[in-house]
Amino acid sequence: MRDGEGNVWKGLVAGLAGGLVASWTMNQFQAAWTRIQEGTEKPHGAQSMQPAEGSSGDQSQDVKEQDDATVKTAKIISREVFGHELQESEKKPAGAAVHYAFGTVTGGLYGALAEVTPQVTSGAGVPFGAAFWLLADEISVPLLGLSKGPTEYPVSTHAYALASHLVYGATAELSRRAIRHVL
Repeated sequence: MRDGEGNVWKGLVAGLAGGLVASWTMNQFQAAWTRIQEGTEKPHGAQSMQPAEGSSGDQSQDVKEQDDATVKTAKIISREVFGHELQESEKKPAGAAVHYAFGTVTGGLYGALAEVTPQVTSGAGVPFGAAFWLLADEISVPLLGLSKGPTEYPVSTHAYALASHLVYGATAELSRRAIRHVL
């Protein structure tokens, strides 16, 4: 493609990098939010990171029911792709890997789309973050049975998840834009 026109491959690369940076930034935001709200640090929380149907957080509950969506996804991938049941010590890093992989891939798709439809970058990525929250946390994760339905969580959980995804969207766009500028 000529200079000045979109290049989907460069957009994909810039978006992948932006998505990775945004995933890390989202984790940092969530850890800070949690420390402020609860006085403790939790990695990547949000509706998709809440225990699934039937778990109350009570230590007597089955540990399997307390796994968040990223850990549940990691367990499925590990079992179905690698034939390995995750051990308790493997769950946290495997869940983080799913979080980073999903955020990175989503950023890549966003970067590629930005090349053919530049309007998606309007609002410094904030609308993208809101759409990502709606489609992933509010619709897909519950439909896949990886979390309870949206009405099962308090408004504060939705606000936390939305704020986290707005941070993700803005960071993904600003990072994508900076990286794409040098490609």
